[in-house]
Amino acid sequence: MVITFVIIIILYLFLIGTFILGFDKVKPFRLQDVTPKTTFTVIIPFRNEAENLPQLLTSLLKLNYPERLFEVILVDDDSEDDSVEIIKRLLSKNKTNTVDIKIITNQRHTISPKKDAITTAIKQAKNQWIITTDADCVVPNYWLDTFDNCIETTKSEMIAGPVDYEENSSLLNAFQTLDFLSLMGATISAFGINKPFLCNGANLAYKKDLFTTLKGFEGNTNIASGDDIFLMEKALKHDKKAVTYLKSEHAIVITKPQKTLKTLLSQRIRWASKTSNYNNTFAKLVGVLVLVANASIVIGFVLVIFKLFALKPFAYLFFIKIAVDFLLLYKTSQFFDKESTLKHYTWSCFIYPFFSVYVAFISMFSMYKWKGRSFKK
Repeated sequence: MVITFVIIIILYLFLIGTFILGFDKVKPFRLQDVTPKTTFTVIIPFRNEAENLPQLLTSLLKLNYPERLFEVILVDDDSEDDSVEIIKRLLSKNKTNTVDIKIITNQRHTISPKKDAITTAIKQAKNQWIITTDADCVVPNYWLDTFDNCIETTKSEMIAGPVDYEENSSLLNAFQTLDFLSLMGATISAFGINKPFLCNGANLAYKKDLFTTLKGFEGNTNIASGDDIFLMEKALKHDKKAVTYLKSEHAIVITKPQKTLKTLLSQRIRWASKTSNYNNTFAKLVGVLVLVANASIVIGFVLVIFKLFALKPFAYLFFIKIAVDFLLLYKTSQFFDKESTLKHYTWSCFIYPFFSVYVAFISMFSMYKWKGRSFKK
């Protein structure tokens, strides 16, 4: 039994060690003072986001980018609150605003509301570059400038950008921030070792022509989530060199953490539910190894309690795992300026294996709820 645990942790150590090396291979992108050229269509699907939309719209109206070079399409996905009225009121108050902002209604054709919303908007998009974000996000002032710089200096057709959580003082926020930082670290690192498998639709840009060439979300519309990752998988298959990660502090989109444990679990179950549908073999291997490593910690802990496994070797293996996890988290937290959150690592690393195993297990067998709707796996 000890040998099995040792083999699992060694494999995990090799994986995270590779990620640590890969993280530094993605060089920080330096924003240059150049004349903007790229035209963007910013697409934002929303459903019942009355609480969050004012912050997002305010950040969009404060963008440094020339207003003539971008438009914003807000896609109402059957909102039941006063989201639409709030958008209209806010825009009517900004008389000096010349940004082309429009609200359209989602045209549903599949079981995936968000994919339908993005597809609906792209059909009406005037510009070549599509950039998506979420209604509960805030974008930085030089967001579009940084993407424009990247487009002008690379041959990219798809660009994945960084996402971070808004800070607050709660322990729940600290826990999910550390969890999210680990995902961001894996995302960046995978690009560094030329095996990208994660991205986030809250900060994702791609050419409209590429979306058309890839036939949009065709082939995975039977899965409610995954508008970002499944599209990137198709883009990588089409031309791996055309997909880039934008590692720049000027491009970090801020999103809100979940307010309750219940909604956090629902969100993570939604994310985990699409894992089995990945077409990327490396992504599946990573998912399996991470799950097995965390499950081994959970099982080991239970066996130690019942005195079926010696405490000392278990403690050594557990320490090795959390030490290598910390190294990747440290690098990621430096980039996102979240080193202060690492003070919560000691207690959270005891909870995380149970949390992740629970989420993975439930996602395999259960449907999930999101934005007042129920979805099958």
